[in-house]
Amino acid sequence: MSTFNYSFKQSPKYETFSYLPQMTADQIRKQVAYMISRGWNPSVEHSEKENAWDHYWYMWKLPLFGEQSVDAVMAEVEACHRDNPDHMIRVVGYDNYAQCQGTAFIVYRGR
Repeated sequence: MSTFNYSFKQSPKYETFSYLPQMTADQIRKQVAYMISRGWNPSVEHSEKENAWDHYWYMWKLPLFGEQSVDAVMAEVEACHRDNPDHMIRVVGYDNYAQCQGTAFIVYRGR
């Protein structure tokens, strides 16, 4: 009889990568780089954990229209996390051609 850890089934699923283990800083940077390479506008959003399902998320500043620097996006993510340490924080890539979100993923799951 094999033993597997099925703890992923008990945790809430929020965004694109929530079924996978928490991303490392390097993996997050690669996702942001992909978003920028597609021409999507990155945005940082945050919410209280208890409101993540049934409320709009707060936008951290305006979307970073035309941003080409991964470091600039990551600096905004870190600033949002510093100011809202208990909140869930996600990065959203807005596709201005299709007028929708190209991707969204949780960076910090809050406390």
